[in-house]
Formats: sequence, C-alpha cells, structure tokens
Amino acid sequence: MLDRCRSAAKDRLYRIVEEGMCTGCGLCQSVAGEDSIQIRTQATGYKRPVVVGDLSDETVDTIYQVCPGINVSQHLPADASASEDLIWGRNVRNVMAWTAQPDVRFKASTGGVMTGLAQYLVASGDVDFILHVKASDSEPAFGERHLSFTNADVIEASGSRYGPAAPLLDIGPLLDRGQAFAFIGKPCDVSALNNYARIDPRVDELVRYKLAIVCGGYLTPDSFNGFLEQAGVPRKDLARIRYRGNGCPGPVEIENAQGEVFFRSYNDFWGEGETNWSIPFRCKICPNGIGEGADIAAADSWPDCQVDSATEKDDPGSNAVIVRTSSGNDLMNAAVEAGFIETGDEITPRDMDFFQPHQVLKKQAGMARIEGLVEEGGLGIRCKGHRLAQIADTMDEDFLKRQRDGTRRRFRAGDSEEPTPV
Repeated sequence: MLDRCRSAAKDRLYRIVEEGMCTGCGLCQSVAGEDSIQIRTQATGYKRPVVVGDLSDETVDTIYQVCPGINVSQHLPADASASEDLIWGRNVRNVMAWTAQPDVRFKASTGGVMTGLAQYLVASGDVDFILHVKASDSEPAFGERHLSFTNADVIEASGSRYGPAAPLLDIGPLLDRGQAFAFIGKPCDVSALNNYARIDPRVDELVRYKLAIVCGGYLTPDSFNGFLEQAGVPRKDLARIRYRGNGCPGPVEIENAQGEVFFRSYNDFWGEGETNWSIPFRCKICPNGIGEGADIAAADSWPDCQVDSATEKDDPGSNAVIVRTSSGNDLMNAAVEAGFIETGDEITPRDMDFFQPHQVLKKQAGMARIEGLVEEGGLGIRCKGHRLAQIADTMDEDFLKRQRDGTRRRFRAGDSEEPTPV
C-alpha cells in the first residue's frame, strides 16, 4: 500500500518502480539531481531511485518523458543508405565481425566487437572517452558506471555484466565536461540516452556514437542468488564473478571470499532454452532488446541461440553485427582499416532470426503484451517507430490473445510488483 504521506510527485515516480517498469539506468538521478533522487541498491537486489529531497511535479514530468522503462526511443536521423526490416528495423549493413586481437577476442563475451571498437575510438582520438560499465568494485555481481580514457581502461571494463548497473546516473555532469564520447550499453540504456537528447541537445552534440549489445535480459537477483547457492558460493561470500569469456560464451567463473574458484557452464547459469530464463518482468515485455536507436548493435551468433557446452571453451567467438547508421558504418570501416576489427561473411536479417529467435518472438508479441499491461491499468510502454502494430498484423489472433492474456494474468498475480524503494 502506498504511504499516505507521500507527495503526488513521489507517487508518480515510485509507480514506475512499483509496477516493475524501472530498468535501473540511473537517468532519473541525473535529471532530478543527487540532492533529490539517488540510485540505491534495494533489498530486492535491484538498483532503484530513492527520493531523498524535494521532488517537483515538473521534474517527474521530465522523468516520465525520458524514462526508458515506459518510453522506448529510436532518435535515428534519416539515412538514404539504410533499409528497414519488419523485425530487425533499420540497418545499413549486417555482418559477422570480431576484434582483431586473438587474446582479447578469446577473453571477450562473444567476439569482442564492442571492446575492439572502444579500443579504436580511444586510440584514434575520435572521442575523449568511453562511457560504459565494468564490474563493480563494491558489489561483485553488479556493474558500475565506468569511463575509459585508455586502452587499459577499456580492457578493464570488457566482459558482460548480467546484473544491475546505472550507467547514466551522472550523464548531466558528464555532458558538462564538453568532451566528445561514445556510449556502450544495453538497448534500454541507449533508449534512455535518446530520450534525454530530446530535452538536452548536448547529447547529439557530444555523444558521437551509441553502441548497444543485443540483450535478452538478466537473471532476477533471487535466481542469481539461487545459482550461487547451487555453485557452493553463498551471495555473502562472493568476491568475484566473470559471467562469460575465455571461450564463447565460455564458463562462468566464480570466486569466493577465501580465494577458491568455481566454474559452471553457460547452460548451468541460464538453463536450456528461454523458457528457463528467470528475468525481470520489464525484460519479459521488452519491445526492443535488439538495440534500435544505436549506431551499431552486436549480438551473439549461436545457431538457434543454443550453446554447445562441449565446445564453448574453445570457440573464439563471433558477433553478428547490425550497423544501423552511416556514422556507425564509417566507424566500423575505420576500425577495420586500423586493424582493430575483422569482418567475415555478410549476413541478412533472416540470419539474425536464426541466431536470436527469442528476439523475434518479443517483437511479434510486443504489441499484445503492452496492450495486456495497459488493459490491467499498468503504465505500459510508449514505443513509437518500432513497427509493433505492423508486426502484430502478421500474427495469428490466437497467438496475440495468448500473449495479451498472459501478461494480464501475470500483472494481476503481482509478478511485476516491487516494494517502494528505501
């Protein structure tokens, strides 16, 4: 039950969290200021905004405009060189690629394309720094906002983080620097940055490139803690975790407080197939896990998204890359010419269907799931430009009804509910 002493502004802010729509990007802290909102780790294990000072209705109006939990934005410029796929959206080019450095490629989460592009950007001076995420120094399972100015900084931040992070919690002060930078993050983080560009023109001026990982979500904190227990490392004893790498995807490497190291396969971590994925409610209804709105999006490329545990330790890894803008294409070409990225076969959106079938399903179900949420009184998600209505028109009505009704049922059952942040 809502605290009767809360202001209307607090109620509106906390509604995003309480309905399970917060993605934990941290942008609301930057919009409101740290004296008003702070991102804090909750007992649930998520990072959520906490109101710590005065909060005006006008500020919450702005947060409602930019929050990626309820607004999914593209913000791409017109581009005559790009084509449009119904499922995968804007693309200038689709290609297999990987970092040109074999050791970095092997240690990377997949083919290391994001690491290679970041290395090129800092080496070339094309940007002053990279804004991305690295493993948290204080919360081993989490990520934290990180700035990379050198190659060593980039390598320190390489590798996937399947846990909460808040990369945009101080985007305002970073823009105040007046320096050009690139951003690497989840699709929802890119949406947040694109939303923010509509109220702060410095984003378009200073964020030279937006790069996204194609994202299927991450384990809920409860499920993650259960995985650690099964691995013999209670959460309180966790000192370090490497979610993947040293192969593709490579083993999960867990170190406890006593320095003992345990290894588990990627399939041990996630389970076999998407039906076993225990991910946050907002991730289940995400209409854009594919990085629309980014200049470049990089994806895993396993056949039918199935990992072979017998070969993952030896697979060097290759990314399936969607280049969405001309500036993204120029970046890829420059990184290849400079020896930081290597490319392989050109691919098509139908290859992406094969690599990422769960992303196809999310697009096909997106409109019905959002409709079900709104029909139950939820906030829903505004996602103009993502073709959800057109995609829904191609689907069987029974399929859409199942998706709509399933979301309504989960919402009524409280699957989306989170406690008020403290």
